[in-house]
Amino acid sequence: MYYICIMKKDKLLWADDEIDLLKPHILFLEEKGFEVVTVCSGQDAIDCVKEQTFDIVFLDENMPGLSGIETLTIIKENNPDISIVMITKSEEESIMNQAIGSKIADYLIKPVNPNQILLSIKKILHKKQIITETTTSGYQQEFMKISMQINDSFTAKDWEDVYKKLVYWELELEENQTGMTEMLHTQKVEANHLFGKFIRKNYEKWITHPDLPDRPLMSPDIFKTKVFPMLDAGERVFFVLIDNFRVDQWREVKDILAEFFTFQEDLYFSILPTATQYARNAIFSGLLPVQIEKMFPELWVDEESEEGKNLNEAPLIKTQIERFRKKYSFSYNKINDSVYGEKLLQNFNQLDCSQLNVIVLNFVDMLSHARTESKMVRELASTEAAYRSLTRSWFKHSTAMELFRKISEKNCKVILTTDHGTIKVTQPVKVIGDKNTNTNLRYKLGKNLAYNPKEIYEIKEPEKLGLPSPNLSTHYIFALSDSFFAYPNNYNYYVPYYMNTFQHGGISMEEMIIPLITLEPK
Repeated sequence: MYYICIMKKDKLLWADDEIDLLKPHILFLEEKGFEVVTVCSGQDAIDCVKEQTFDIVFLDENMPGLSGIETLTIIKENNPDISIVMITKSEEESIMNQAIGSKIADYLIKPVNPNQILLSIKKILHKKQIITETTTSGYQQEFMKISMQINDSFTAKDWEDVYKKLVYWELELEENQTGMTEMLHTQKVEANHLFGKFIRKNYEKWITHPDLPDRPLMSPDIFKTKVFPMLDAGERVFFVLIDNFRVDQWREVKDILAEFFTFQEDLYFSILPTATQYARNAIFSGLLPVQIEKMFPELWVDEESEEGKNLNEAPLIKTQIERFRKKYSFSYNKINDSVYGEKLLQNFNQLDCSQLNVIVLNFVDMLSHARTESKMVRELASTEAAYRSLTRSWFKHSTAMELFRKISEKNCKVILTTDHGTIKVTQPVKVIGDKNTNTNLRYKLGKNLAYNPKEIYEIKEPEKLGLPSPNLSTHYIFALSDSFFAYPNNYNYYVPYYMNTFQHGGISMEEMIIPLITLEPK
């Protein structure tokens, strides 16, 4: 038995009181495979739409009886999702505004030629398919170039360029549902594998020789190179740090902020471990962790301490300002929930007293942790795309959006950044540690660690690389790419529980190459 698949024709309705004069246009569209129904008045168009289903309605704006705008309004009341193209001789702005306000799909000025009509139809009905095909073709053509670029990346700048390109294509392929996402994922895995080798080869010299010309900007450099120069120039600056904020998440919210700001987009490298206690404290102090421990022991919190690891951020900022002999006044606020966010907005004018206002937003970090611990949140953020979508939704509807709007109104510059990113982990790596070993899944420190050295990056002389050493025999190990550390005991429970969760602390492009955005109010 044979089945013949008949493609459904796109069905168009064209309403114009001079429809007979448009016969050549109608024939042209029918030859292109469209089914075209014609009527001579707005009321006939309304009746037709009630009785039949159309993909697009073309409306002449100037018809006897009901005008095109009146017809448009009535049709939209009953069929809000129908695509309507307004065609008019008039170029009056008020008519354009009315039509756009009624959510038309397109607006054409007479005389129109058949190809204009065809282009409008393609934009409305076939745009997604055309973009998908073009995006797929574009990535296929770029695939080999990106692969070669990954293999030829020998500097931090090379890796920044690779990561930006991978993020670009990840968002493009996701938005247009091309079916190429698995191919890109494989390419990202390979890139992270080679990036891990790059870090193992170069990280030590970046820390021990900070003046190297090819060393990237790193966590302790941010205030010295970005914040202080702005303040020295007389600017009032807001330094906004979103914990766990990756490059792709920045791209997800960029268009929301574009209403208020223009951007200068840079990247920098987080220090290791890519965890709040180390990376964020390095930003605020302008020091490596071991320097904080030695210079300000009262402000450093050891891994073994039950005290919160980021309680001393304001004092650390103060030490950096004083060390550079600056006289800036500053405020510090951390927003952990909407209640504190609302309180900050209510008292926003009080921030006028400070030249520098530091604000930490913790939502993305809380989302990352909640996704691990809550089955419901894990379902909501089951994929990278869903994780980005939740970030966008939070940003758009939280006090963060209102905060940025108010900063724009004050005509202040903003430095928007993060302390580290996060990666979705999929590969367990066995490690054995004693009871004093820290709990982070992406890095461990201790004196009795057992592991396969080929699977990790190890630092046997922590102080040399800027890290505190609680004991003489302490060393650090870091997970590479998308791996995570798992203990052999209770392995079968532990691994599935943490598989596919978002973690930070180790070595990957997502965790280490992070956004540093300067926002200037429009």
